[in-house]
Parts: sequence; C-alpha cells; structure tokens
Amino acid sequence: MSLGNIFATSATALNANSVRLNTTASNLANAESAASSIDETYRARHPVFSAIAQQVSDIQFETLDDGIKENSGVQVLGIVESQAPLQQRYEPGHPLANEQGYVFYPNVNAVEEMTNMIASSKGYQMNVEVLNTAKTMMQRLLTLGQ
Repeated sequence: MSLGNIFATSATALNANSVRLNTTASNLANAESAASSIDETYRARHPVFSAIAQQVSDIQFETLDDGIKENSGVQVLGIVESQAPLQQRYEPGHPLANEQGYVFYPNVNAVEEMTNMIASSKGYQMNVEVLNTAKTMMQRLLTLGQ
C-alpha cells in the first residue's frame, strides 16, 4: 500500500469514527427523555459501516500478502434505529403519563453507549497517529536525497 493510500484510508476511518461518536453522544443526550406514547419516544441510533475498495482503473485490485486491498477504507451506509424494546415505567404523577399512568423512555443502554464512545474515541486517536506516522515517513523520504 502506498503512503498516499494510507491518507485516504485513514481519512475514511476518521469520518466513520466521528459519525459513531456523534450518534453515541445523541443517544446519551436523549437517554432519559420521556414521552407519553411509543411513537414519540426517542429510539437509540447506531451507524452501519461497510468496507470499501475503490478501483483506480479497469485493472484488478492488487492484494497484499496480508489480504488488504489497495485503496481500501470504510464508509457509513447509514444510521439505523434500534429495535430493542422501549422502557415503560409506571409513573402516574408524571406530566407525560398516559391514561394508564405509564411513561415511555428510550431504549438507550448507557453502558453500551459509553463503551461505543470509548471505542470510537480510541479509533479516532489511532487513525490520527497513523496519519502523523505516514506524514513523518513522507518527510523523511524527501530528505533522503540531501
């Protein structure tokens, strides 16, 4: 893999980790938002990722010994809502309680979201390090001829 491809691959990973971190922050911000019906209740959102491989020309991809394809990366296919059941709590005194006295809360698992936050933050940091290392390698390569 050339150094130029490293920048492109790492940039896609930075974007993916940024999207993951933003959806996690949104989930945590809405974790305790109450609603009076199932339809109005916030549902946890999760990004869906896919590996990409861009073909530079009409030739086949060159596969390295470790199986990584040239010009590879990751893309965000979209953001989906969790299908986990919503939390239904009996709180008859709550202003948003329905006729039966229930209030609906999101299906956000705070522990899972914190784990996602740590993982996406570390992934982002790692890709910044990859970019810095590739930049240093390119700078040293330019000084070889001196």
